Amino acid sequence: MIADPTRPSLLGLPYWLVGAVLILALFGAFQVYYWVGRKLGEKLYDSRMGVRLGRERIAKIEQIVEKWGALAVYGCFWVPMLRHTLPWVAGALRVSYPWYVVASALGCLTWAPIWWFGLTAIVWGWLELAARSPLTAGVVAVAVIAGAWWFGARRRRKRRTAEAAVS
Repeated sequence: MIADPTRPSLLGLPYWLVGAVLILALFGAFQVYYWVGRKLGEKLYDSRMGVRLGRERIAKIEQIVEKWGALAVYGCFWVPMLRHTLPWVAGALRVSYPWYVVASALGCLTWAPIWWFGLTAIVWGWLELAARSPLTAGVVAVAVIAGAWWFGARRRRKRRTAEAAVS
């Protein structure tokens, strides 16, 4: 069940307006990421986030930005880890800001509505399932959590195996 975009949904606001506010908030966050990265520059490596990510990962992201430029900014919306790290690096590498704005605006306008409508449909669908059959909804929730845990454990295991092979 997808919500009616013309009826109030969150805080009495129309569904489309909530989505538009979220798109603008995401766009604003991307601008902050860029300018913080631009201000930090080389200090990005020594920041808490840079240390947590590791110099090797940041170097890989730099290679992507150097190769693809602003197009990498658009693409980062579709890759979970890059979504929150690439804009910082784009700022540190001083990617052309006008192109960055265009790429981040296009990313916000294409990625956010898919997640906004898709995530809402999933949540409402699960709530409707819970209203009809709480047991089935519980089983679905446990299966999703177990699948996410299995996927994460498998990725960590592969990463450890790769690191052990390199060492």
